[in-house]
Amino acid sequence: MHATLPRLQPSDFPAIRRGSLDTLQVNLGYLCNQQCLHCHVAASPRRTEQMNGETAAQVIDFIAASQVPTLDLTGGAPEMNPHFRDLVRAARARGLRVIDRCNLTILLEPGHEDLAAFLAEHRVEINASLPCYLEDNVDAQRGRGVHAASIEALRRLNALGYGRSATTQGASPGTALVLNLVYNPAGPSLPPAQDALEAAYRRELASRHGIVFDRLYTLANMPIQRFGSTLISSGAFDGYVALLRSAHRADNLASVMCRSLISVDWQGWVYDCDFNQMLGLPLRAGGRARTHLSELTAAALAGLPIAVADHCYGCTAGQGSSCGGSLAAATADAVPAGAAATPAAAGVTTA
Repeated sequence: MHATLPRLQPSDFPAIRRGSLDTLQVNLGYLCNQQCLHCHVAASPRRTEQMNGETAAQVIDFIAASQVPTLDLTGGAPEMNPHFRDLVRAARARGLRVIDRCNLTILLEPGHEDLAAFLAEHRVEINASLPCYLEDNVDAQRGRGVHAASIEALRRLNALGYGRSATTQGASPGTALVLNLVYNPAGPSLPPAQDALEAAYRRELASRHGIVFDRLYTLANMPIQRFGSTLISSGAFDGYVALLRSAHRADNLASVMCRSLISVDWQGWVYDCDFNQMLGLPLRAGGRARTHLSELTAAALAGLPIAVADHCYGCTAGQGSSCGGSLAAATADAVPAGAAATPAAAGVTTA
């Protein structure tokens, strides 16, 4: 399962330590209605790993005890977990910001017809995967028909009020229906400058489909799981890791997400990030070989060393990459060699 880990260790990635906890990211399982080529968790309709009710209750207990301000729900398709809505309700009742990492097409699946309305009712922030605004590019990465389904899902979200900032909606922060899109490169290259690509997405989605959104986040692909296996089979693994290393920017280290986030897997085990979860690199607290959420307090996290390997260069390369998009301002000097400098070079042509 962790075939790429030996290729990523040992590593000279700089030693870093945790700060205060801002985000509890929970992976509810690897079951998904899609099977994307770049997926770093190797999710698919055939996966059976799903968080149970006992572990979901432990997540709620941790939220109550830690007073962490943000709950970030991911998968797989997190909405396919039977406890997804209970977690949303519990977190929103306590005033947390809740993020749903949504693949969009789940909103159209049988049995989920009311999901978009549920998310809107509870003011859940949606970070939606959309690797391009063109049909051929999306379907090549995510499967035939995914682009059309994604566009229909975005239209439904817009109709509910998603995709306009708090200022545009006349709403106060925390009540706006936030819709962010997420871009991953199609192959072994770094993403282009986030601001320029966002402008292209905004223009093309509005003109082609009348769709609006709040922000576009660009994320680098990690050389692990399904994408890592693809790199190995094509002989591109070492070259891609070399690209990540050569594009390292030390100033991104202060903002990497693992300083303020923990990742919890479907069984409740805790990791510094979702990528370490997939590599089996656990967070170690209190001298334990690995740590379960039920054994953890937020106060115990501050100052702990973060487990690192060469994949961590994916978060510090160029403009940086995190669950919230780029870390650095998307200026010309933040786009290194090996990154797509324009939307067209990123495979998102406007023709």
